[in-house]
Amino acid sequence: MGFSFFSSFVVADDIFSSGWDRLTTDLSETLSQPQSHDLYLPFISWHARFAYDKEKTDNYNEMPWGGGFGVSRYSESGNWSAVYAMVFKDSHNKWQPVAGYGWEKGWYPGQSRDFRLGLGFTAGITARDDFANYVPLPVVLPLFSVGYRRTVVQFTYIPGTYNNGNVLFAWLRLRF
Repeated sequence: MGFSFFSSFVVADDIFSSGWDRLTTDLSETLSQPQSHDLYLPFISWHARFAYDKEKTDNYNEMPWGGGFGVSRYSESGNWSAVYAMVFKDSHNKWQPVAGYGWEKGWYPGQSRDFRLGLGFTAGITARDDFANYVPLPVVLPLFSVGYRRTVVQFTYIPGTYNNGNVLFAWLRLRF
């Protein structure tokens, strides 16, 4: 029993180490060898109506005006990686910055590879006025995207509890 527990721990450690190595290598390559520069334009922060009282959603800002910039690249297999920074108006109409790394597995229906679907994650740092007056907060969130050539719509979902979180956030990403 003790040996199998220890073996499982060693295997888990090897999986974590190799995943961490892939992540740091990809991040370094994206920063040092970007293929494009990206403009980020947030356009919706929809609060899931099933998870909120109506009087709350009636007062929330769901048009997150702002913008951002990033660098990105695609691997030979079509996976996307980026390093980015963005600032936008949050639900309370206060400025919210976010900076981080994003990665998506890409699927290309069709021969031309013009149309792309993506699924992945983002990890970074954000800060909010309503959370300890902009104390930095780590974030790890899912990413979903639909794109055609150099224009991509990306989404993330911020999970939460009743009257908190449960927000679908989306932005347009234009590659240059």
